Amino acid sequence: MKKLLLLVALAFGISWNGQAQQKEITPAEIGVQYGKKVDKSNAITVDKLEKSLEKSPKFTGKVTGKVIQVCTKKGCFLTLQRTGEKEPITVRFTDYSYFVPADLVGKNVIVDGYAKVKDTTNEITFVADGVLVVK
Repeated sequence: MKKLLLLVALAFGISWNGQAQQKEITPAEIGVQYGKKVDKSNAITVDKLEKSLEKSPKFTGKVTGKVIQVCTKKGCFLTLQRTGEKEPITVRFTDYSYFVPADLVGKNVIVDGYAKVKDTTNEITFVADGVLVVK
C-alpha cells in the first residue's frame, strides 16, 4: 500500500512539474507586459543610459530600446541595440521569474530594473523586474 501511494504521488509530481514548465508565453504586442508591471514614465534611451553609466557604476530605473535578439531556447534573456558598432545590452530577468517570446525581436520595449558595466569588458548588463512592449 505504501508503495502504491508513493507511486501515485511520484506520478502526480512529475505531471504537475511538466505542466508548470509548459506555461505559454503571451505573444509580443503593444501594451503586453512581462514580469512586474512597468509604466512608460521616466524611461530613458539606451544612449542616455550609457552616459549615466560613465558617471556612476550602476543605474536603477527604466530604459527604452529596440530588441535585436531573444534567447531561442525559452526567452530567458534579450538584447537591446546600441548605436554604432558597440556590443548590445544584455537584459536578463530577475530570478528568471518570467520569460519573453521570440517575436519580441524588432519591437521597442521599456525595461525596468538596474544596469551595470562589467569592469573587464565594458559590457553593459541589465537585470529587469519587468518588460513592457511599446512599439
